[in-house]
Amino acid sequence: MTSQTIRLTQTVKGAGCAAKLSPGDLDRALCGLDLPVDPNLLVGLDRADDAGVYRVSDDLALVQTIDFFPPMVDDPYSFGQIAAANALSDVYAMGGTPKTAMNIVAFPAKTMDLSVLRLVIEGGLDKMREAGVVLVGGHTVEDSELKYGLSVTGYIHPDRILTKRNLQCGDCLVLTKPIGTGIIATAIKAGLADQGVTERVTAAMATLNRAAAAIMQDFSVHACTDITGFGFLGHLAEMTVDSGYGVRIKAAQVPVYPEALEWAAMGLIPAGAYNNRSFRGSFVEFGAEVSQRMQDLLFDPQTSGGLLIAVAPGDAEQLVHALRTGGVEAAAIVGEVVAGPIDRIIVE
Repeated sequence: MTSQTIRLTQTVKGAGCAAKLSPGDLDRALCGLDLPVDPNLLVGLDRADDAGVYRVSDDLALVQTIDFFPPMVDDPYSFGQIAAANALSDVYAMGGTPKTAMNIVAFPAKTMDLSVLRLVIEGGLDKMREAGVVLVGGHTVEDSELKYGLSVTGYIHPDRILTKRNLQCGDCLVLTKPIGTGIIATAIKAGLADQGVTERVTAAMATLNRAAAAIMQDFSVHACTDITGFGFLGHLAEMTVDSGYGVRIKAAQVPVYPEALEWAAMGLIPAGAYNNRSFRGSFVEFGAEVSQRMQDLLFDPQTSGGLLIAVAPGDAEQLVHALRTGGVEAAAIVGEVVAGPIDRIIVE
């Protein structure tokens, strides 16, 4: 199959971040592991976060992450762009600057033309150039399904690290991209999404979180994460549980793709959304007015989603204005951190 004839989504079982191992299975696999200890490891596997951070000196730390997955769109070049943007996003979410990357590729060489692989890598390279990142190597294996992503290294000052675990009471929560990409990827795979929807959502997934990350540095941001495979509520739960606070979300203020709401109402829900709800649903309470389709969207596994930023309440409106002025047009205040109930997410 050549790049002109292939539909990549038809060659794989999963799609994008929806192909992640379920959060429950991952939690059980990692539970109780005897992890190496190093005083310079500032952020590691002892707590769920977007990337690891290792201190090199008093004013320099390395930010390291890895992400790869099967295609969620049919165009190889666009897939490469999205996969690269998704991997780079983890460094942005930590407040860091990505600098180097290595390709990670699984490729079905016996059934797929190498022109497909070349286009995927070109898409990734173009997104790396946009981010000011250099490709320093990579690793490729033959597999029955195409998968692509990056291992990324960036840098940050040790005193300026943003993690998921620093919510403060009264913080406003700002989301920078709409949700619903998992459902739309399912629709693309099923041949239900028209060209307009596909192009609009593909462009959003391929958009770097670089601008949002740069803009938020001028405000009193206390915590941050990016919204990917565990869904909006799954990643929010990682911020909320054991924080000593609760969170209230206004469902009507969460930016969404309207087509995703329509397909959710039809039952076009990826399996990852059910896995996310099974693992984190006990921490979430929905108001009676929150529709089932909106609940499904809030657990929908995202690919290359936006940043979820916890910012001091006095800075929230200014941050949103700066984001929108800077081209992050979907940015919106979607909720707030409250004193209680502790470890609970209330969706109203």
